[in-house]
Amino acid sequence: MTDLPVEIQSVAEAAADSSSRVKIERITGHQDARGSLFEPLDAQELSEQRNIHVVITAPDAIRGNHYHRRSVEMTAIVGPCLVRLKESERLRDVTIPAGENWRLTIPPGIVHAYRNIGSAAMILVSFNSSRHDPLDPDTVREVILF
Repeated sequence: MTDLPVEIQSVAEAAADSSSRVKIERITGHQDARGSLFEPLDAQELSEQRNIHVVITAPDAIRGNHYHRRSVEMTAIVGPCLVRLKESERLRDVTIPAGENWRLTIPPGIVHAYRNIGSAAMILVSFNSSRHDPLDPDTVREVILF
């Protein structure tokens, strides 16, 4: 847990924040009466990944609360979602609005957590540059959102 003050940013402010090592990008998709579709990575980005996992999160539940020692994680988020990031001694909250798709590219060492702030299941699709190895874990737990 941390005693750092929390800075609140809109997702647009966070995407434009040049002081952060986290890259935040809006994902363009297609939407119609059946629902929505988006491609979270292009072919080159996909070829660099070693692990892909889909996370379905219940309303008000939290995922993450960890950082990666070696790997880069790219996470596509279908809002609404509250994202908390801890980078150096900076703690910030970024809200992904309902119905919007955003991607975060998170370098090693940056703590990240996600809270479903909606009333339905939230979907995260995460891509990691390292394979999961239970004998040499890359993930280190650090609770920043509770």
